[in-house]
Amino acid sequence: MQKQLVVIGGGAAGFFCAVNAARLDPSLKVIIVEKSNKLLSKVKVSGGGRCNVTHACFDIAELIKRYPRGKNFLKKTFHWFSTKDTINWFEERGVKLKAEPDGRMFPVTDSSQTIIDCLVREANKFGVEVRMNTEVKNITFNRDTQQFYFQLSGSRTLEADLCCVATGGFAKETQFDWLKQLGHTIESPIPSLFTFNLPGNAITQLMGVSVEKATIKVIGTKLQESGPLLITHWGLSGPATLKTSAWGARDLAVKQYDFTILVNWLAYHTEQSLREDWQDIRNRFAAQKIYSKNPFGLPNRLWSFFLQQSGIDESKRWTDVSSKEQNKLIQLLTAAEFHVKGKTTFKEEFVTCGGIKLSEVDANTMQSRIIPHLFFAGEILDVDGITGGFNFQHAWTSGWIAAKAIASPSTSI
Repeated sequence: MQKQLVVIGGGAAGFFCAVNAARLDPSLKVIIVEKSNKLLSKVKVSGGGRCNVTHACFDIAELIKRYPRGKNFLKKTFHWFSTKDTINWFEERGVKLKAEPDGRMFPVTDSSQTIIDCLVREANKFGVEVRMNTEVKNITFNRDTQQFYFQLSGSRTLEADLCCVATGGFAKETQFDWLKQLGHTIESPIPSLFTFNLPGNAITQLMGVSVEKATIKVIGTKLQESGPLLITHWGLSGPATLKTSAWGARDLAVKQYDFTILVNWLAYHTEQSLREDWQDIRNRFAAQKIYSKNPFGLPNRLWSFFLQQSGIDESKRWTDVSSKEQNKLIQLLTAAEFHVKGKTTFKEEFVTCGGIKLSEVDANTMQSRIIPHLFFAGEILDVDGITGGFNFQHAWTSGWIAAKAIASPSTSI
């Protein structure tokens, strides 16, 4: 009888596991079951439709610092398959990647469809069967026959010798019940990458304005992250916000997404250093109108907003700014206070903190330590990275390791 592998989930990790397992073991029958009518949906929308495949970070010790959860586990997995391996894998299949100044890596085509086409081509090449609109309702494992039995939507059933769960993360713990029944422990899921809502705050009128580098500090915690910051119609987004939300996922959930932040809009100043330099700046531009001479490189709309908030008439010259107005402006530039109430997540790019407890999975094979021939890949595990291609790198790595272990002669049935 031909050995059969069922991969649950048609996302990045599931596809990578399926196509590599089929390639490494041509005798293996591989089936991907996907509950929706879309394949590789996160790949499609990632990076604004360009697909942020990975990040140009090649040192494992540095790479694991980009993951709020799962560092020790990843230290082992990246030993087997890391950034360079991802780049090589795609290049060997005709997909060249390029690094942008911030380290994010995209296909040179700037189109996520290039990545999707590559993975689908590999699936077709190695005879991977893909079943859409097929949801797994339950899995049982017979230890006597060493077989998996899948109860599918529409009263359908399926059997397999091997199984890889690559469903992505789930928003609610009850959605993991079918895996709990196999004996696995779940680290409770909560949102990891989300933006900050500022209901009723006047700054939201500046939606679309961004700065290249700002720092966000959550008052009452050690959370502090820097990076590009974007103002939206609901609040603050961009990498600085998303990094803060990833590192603070559990703390901010405890606060029920109700907290206060300080934003430093200036990349090269603290409140103290700006106060020290202020007299020089003021002397340099003394006779010029403060609105037309913005020495900090801030977008004009944002600069104008800060002047208004400081009570400074835009026609006023630098030399005429009062001490009170000056202090208010310095504070707004380097320590602007915002009350966050609520979050916004995006369904397609949603990342969860939580999942299968890592101590129950062998990092060298992705195999369950509880059920033989059961493997995990991707976000279903309690691993999540900050924004910038790190979550995809974990998907490729875990999918590849699972595939290699599945195809190994030592994984005998």
